[in-house]
Amino acid sequence: PRSTPSNSSAASDVYKRQPIFFPGGNIGTLAASGTINDLLMMGAKPIAAMDSIIVEEGFPMDKLNTIIESMVNLLINEGIALIGGDFKVMPKGQVDKIVIGMTGIGIAKKLIVDSNLKIGDKIIVTGPIGDHGTIILASQLGYLDKIGDLTSDSKPLTKVMLPLIEKYGDLIHAARDPTRGGLSAVLSEWAKLTNTTILIERSSIPVRPQVEGFLDALGIDPLHVACEGIAVLGVAPEVADEIVEFLKKNGEVDACIIGEVIKPKTSILKGKVVVRTEIGGLTILEPQALPIPRIC
Repeated sequence: PRSTPSNSSAASDVYKRQPIFFPGGNIGTLAASGTINDLLMMGAKPIAAMDSIIVEEGFPMDKLNTIIESMVNLLINEGIALIGGDFKVMPKGQVDKIVIGMTGIGIAKKLIVDSNLKIGDKIIVTGPIGDHGTIILASQLGYLDKIGDLTSDSKPLTKVMLPLIEKYGDLIHAARDPTRGGLSAVLSEWAKLTNTTILIERSSIPVRPQVEGFLDALGIDPLHVACEGIAVLGVAPEVADEIVEFLKKNGEVDACIIGEVIKPKTSILKGKVVVRTEIGGLTILEPQALPIPRIC
């Protein structure tokens, strides 16, 4: 018998110097992981990728080889074919060291569309937030020695998301990797898109102590800081606890429910994210106009 036709998906992004190498990865592994995760958040199985690399004249060959090798190895390890690409050298001063563009192609049985988020859905994060953005900010400020052994959370989520989608696909109503703008940007977009209110419990949101301490010293809320290796999910309430246990059994030990989608009590709260603080107060969460730090 013929199989049911699948939906094809594509994701494309550009990654620039941020620094090029950081604890836990480099711009090459970041480009590969980010492209893979974008496809997974659409409910698609990544199958192929193409890259475009632009470097500044004089860029060290050993660094370039390391970046390309690590990027290709990551794709191979995830079973994704690198089917083509392009490479350019620009005169010195016309590009900031290196820029990598990557486009990924995937196949989905059924696409995850964020507008399907419903009142009553639970919001899940698969791990601690803010790790990548904190690493980048500390690197840019010269404070890596202030955050202990923290590394970027940059990684592909293939091994956890594909089995999750296979088992619970119809019950996952929204999915996103909270990169630029962090958790606040994702939830704010979802609330506006669906004209709902998303209520989250700040005490339930996992944040590593060194991330919280470093960002607090700078006056930055971790909810606005980028992640590169976690997913935010909006799921049907009847399977929320089951999905959290599934995630934990598949290696995401910090996965947890952080809130829910509710009917707006007033017109002011329509399309808003509301945070219940540790002491029980309620505040409206607004996304930052500019991501802190800028990671792409």
